[in-house]
Amino acid sequence: QVQLVESGGGLVQAGGALRLSCAYSGVTFSNYAMGWFRQAPGKEREFVTSIRATGLSTYYADSVKGRFTVSRDNAKNSGYLLMHNLQPEDTPVCYCARPSSGPSMGAIAGRRSEYAYWGQGTQVTVSS
Repeated sequence: QVQLVESGGGLVQAGGALRLSCAYSGVTFSNYAMGWFRQAPGKEREFVTSIRATGLSTYYADSVKGRFTVSRDNAKNSGYLLMHNLQPEDTPVCYCARPSSGPSMGAIAGRRSEYAYWGQGTQVTVSS
């Protein structure tokens, strides 16, 4: 019932920008926080950023703080991740995700185990 579909990935030059989108369907989108993760080949899925259901509070991993901006439009059931000053180490598959419960502080903090629903991912490739 719950579906998350990422889009917007692609090839970008180092220092460039890219915006990812996450289209949501299922239980009321505005009741849940959402998160973004990324996964490089051979690596575990890594937390990138999260945003509360209201969109008024966000949390970023240190590796992307100051370069990435997460947002959401609850009226459109969509989430967004704006990435700028992209670097080769930012190259992974990016996933959006929704936690299993509404008031999930663990999800906001970036705990993978708190996220029950995942998109299929979109590839971000940064060229040197």
